[in-house]
Amino acid sequence: MFYLLFCYWYTDFGGPLSAREIAAFTEQMRANGAGPAQIANLQQFMESDTGRQFVMVNNIDMAENPPTVAGAEPGETAGQLMNRYMEHMFPELFKRACHPVFTGVAVFNAMDIVGIEGAERWDTAALMRYRSRRDLLEIALNPIFGGKHEFKTAALDKTIAYPVETQVYLSDLRFLLALILLAVLGPLDLLIYRRRV
Repeated sequence: MFYLLFCYWYTDFGGPLSAREIAAFTEQMRANGAGPAQIANLQQFMESDTGRQFVMVNNIDMAENPPTVAGAEPGETAGQLMNRYMEHMFPELFKRACHPVFTGVAVFNAMDIVGIEGAERWDTAALMRYRSRRDLLEIALNPIFGGKHEFKTAALDKTIAYPVETQVYLSDLRFLLALILLAVLGPLDLLIYRRRV
């Protein structure tokens, strides 16, 4: 029963975004002050929705001397500014079953670059799992984040983030939880059976 409840929470059963949802999200983008290019890009993202979960791939280069941002103390480091941003993000992510899959610190410069300039140096990489595009848009377009995104942009010298839909994804928590339950309950069931026999 617990596993079924977990899967129900962890899975978006809403399917691809509907035309009504796309229109509502587009209107919210306009209300938030998004420009035509940004709106057009996100509309394409919404209209190509498959309804599946996806992972956002993030390459991050933190700012060595971030500017002062309204709402933060003067002289805060990039890490402190990013923490200010994420303290608002994490509750919204977790209640929608969105979470980090992987984070790591770069140990050397980029070792293979083709067709892109200024991409030699990165500080960290992170993979963030989203239950659906619907969840990402609900988080990103929520008016409560007005002014909070400035903490993130001030913390970064550069970043690249793009979504990928998984093909092989052994870190899926539904799969891992099923393995754990089988490992724990399998021997227990066998022990109960032997005692009955």
